[in-house]
Amino acid sequence: MKRRHALLIGLLGLIVIGLGGVWLSRNLEYYQKEEDQGPSPKARANPYMAAELFLRKRNVPVTVTDNLDSLPDTGPQTQTLLLLDSRENMKPSQVERLLNWTRAGGRLLFVAEQLWDAKKGRSGDLLLDRVQVRQFRTVDLLIQEAEKKPSVPLTAPLVKAPEKPYGDLTKLYLENEDSPAYMSFDPNFHLDDPEDHAQSWANSADATHMLQMIYGRGMITVVTDADLWKTRNIGKYDNAWLLWYLTQDSSVTMLLRPQHDNLLSLLLRYFPQALTALALLAGLALWHVGLRHGPLQAPAPRARRQLTEHLRASADFVLRRSGQQALLRSLQQDVLRRARQRHPGFELLGVADQWQVLARLTRQPTSAVGQALRPRPNTRMSRTDFTRQVAHLQTLRNAL
Repeated sequence: MKRRHALLIGLLGLIVIGLGGVWLSRNLEYYQKEEDQGPSPKARANPYMAAELFLRKRNVPVTVTDNLDSLPDTGPQTQTLLLLDSRENMKPSQVERLLNWTRAGGRLLFVAEQLWDAKKGRSGDLLLDRVQVRQFRTVDLLIQEAEKKPSVPLTAPLVKAPEKPYGDLTKLYLENEDSPAYMSFDPNFHLDDPEDHAQSWANSADATHMLQMIYGRGMITVVTDADLWKTRNIGKYDNAWLLWYLTQDSSVTMLLRPQHDNLLSLLLRYFPQALTALALLAGLALWHVGLRHGPLQAPAPRARRQLTEHLRASADFVLRRSGQQALLRSLQQDVLRRARQRHPGFELLGVADQWQVLARLTRQPTSAVGQALRPRPNTRMSRTDFTRQVAHLQTLRNAL
């Protein structure tokens, strides 16, 4: 019977599961959904990855490096070197070797990093100073031009300044082309060529943002910034086309400074507890070795630590914690305890009889015994009365 019930329950369960599967197959809708998780860590570490991929799609060989120790060989294939990242740590020997490589037939493109300092007669950018190109702020250039123009009389009618065509975009004119190419260089900087070395350039409404000059058998291109070739901007206007135009018919080497995590950031990420413990230990160590306020107190010599000092200290402690009455009651109980030992049945006598017995045993007047054993009011006694009362009790105790 039980076996039949088990079979029925199992069969019923299979029927329920089958019906549920049929219902799900008719009501569930299958679809695929793609979620954009943002750029990969490799793309975040390299802001020029889109430019690299664009050049490779245009069949331009691209090599990415992070140092100038080995420059590409200027052989039959034309080589273009793009210095897009910071060059603040470049040494004079590296600048000289880079210019010799360009003079031998290489193409060099770099970003002007420093502004021209008229007082020092240099900008601080070793490579920019060697090619005799100066960089200024566009606003400073406009102020200088305004100061050179004669002042307009107050009676003259005001003339509205003409609007800039195409905003702040940079235009590059090419031969056999009817319209220029437009790029989004940073309009806040201007390149100046005081020695007229440049053979071509690209300007916006107020400034020059790209200069090209022949250098030996090679070519040098100076730009105010390279943000137009970063991933977020390369798809705008003719930015990507300009990068291809400057690197066409050559092999490209991009010098990028990878953004590695330093030791401190790695420790903060993986060992925050260890750094917290280390900081606490350092704080405790500084507190331990810190200067104290005032001279150190020399420890008391061991010869002074006698029994009487300990007893006196204990009595002072009891006096502060329990008061005078506790000390007096302790002495009174000690006197009565010794009297019970000397006179059997002492505890059965009345108070007056006890005082007479104590007077006979201690050879003290009954009035003195009564004054010593009489309960005191719960008020603070003067130092003289307290000392006198203690002395009477000690006299009685010592006589028993």
